[in-house]
Amino acid sequence: MVVFDAHCDVLWQIWQRKRRAAFNKDDSLHVTLEGLKKGKGKLQCFAVYVPEEVPHEQRFETALEMIHIFYEDILKQHPEMKLVSTRKDILTLQEEEIGALLTLEGCDAIGSSLTRLQTLYRLGVRSVGLTWNYANAVADGALETRGAGLSDFGKQVVQQLNEYRLWTDVSHLSERGFWDVMQLAHFPIASHSNCYSLCPHPRNLKDEQIRALIARNGRIGITFVPMFLTEGGPAAITHILQHLEHICSLGGEHHVGFGSDFDGITETVHNLGRYAEYENLKNELVKHYTEEQVHSFLYGNFMRGVTF
Repeated sequence: MVVFDAHCDVLWQIWQRKRRAAFNKDDSLHVTLEGLKKGKGKLQCFAVYVPEEVPHEQRFETALEMIHIFYEDILKQHPEMKLVSTRKDILTLQEEEIGALLTLEGCDAIGSSLTRLQTLYRLGVRSVGLTWNYANAVADGALETRGAGLSDFGKQVVQQLNEYRLWTDVSHLSERGFWDVMQLAHFPIASHSNCYSLCPHPRNLKDEQIRALIARNGRIGITFVPMFLTEGGPAAITHILQHLEHICSLGGEHHVGFGSDFDGITETVHNLGRYAEYENLKNELVKHYTEEQVHSFLYGNFMRGVTF
């Protein structure tokens, strides 16, 4: 049972530590090469996340620094890790190889420049989250009190993603922005979002949003962020299964997977605190679902949704 994980922030972790963290094996990281092997990772999405405290004029350069880390510290140093930028690249991975896919978490790095977006595409980015939690030139994020939707520039960004056949990622996006994306995007996903009806956090998706993503043949990655899984108290793997079952009950059995958000979180789910512990999640899944269903949740659903 291999894994397609739709979101992690290990590039940000290595960048903020000035490359003093070792991707091969480092207990301070959730995602390492050793952990990917133990957890049977087959495809890992590596997010480029530029934090809010970076000055606007430095954000594109910061994104480039993280992409440099991706190529130099992840791919070049570890031959088992293979860049994937097309569906064919994934399908031709050898048994011992692990695919590495670049994504962008929030368009803050591109400012109001389509050229910067096009450059990131040429560097390998294949999924684009429009916002983080707050406003940028594209749209408002989920925690921006104004709650605006896509700007005119944001609509141009989505159109460009459509032309490239890339995923438009609605995780972190405002609710109004979400519905704008549903009207415009050809390939929408939510890489790391959970169910609002089970845990009413602004970052989670309401049932009508989940149904809309399913209707658009999108994908939803259940995330392991405790505050998105349960209100108060520690989070457990059973909470993940509750969100999974709820999405299935809305018709999403063939549209749901996982987007851990490993290395983007400080608190973790009990017995699922790093990638190597994906096995604990698998062990629980097989108690409730068929082998075919578990394979789809862990890998197949997101793989079938690859459009580039």
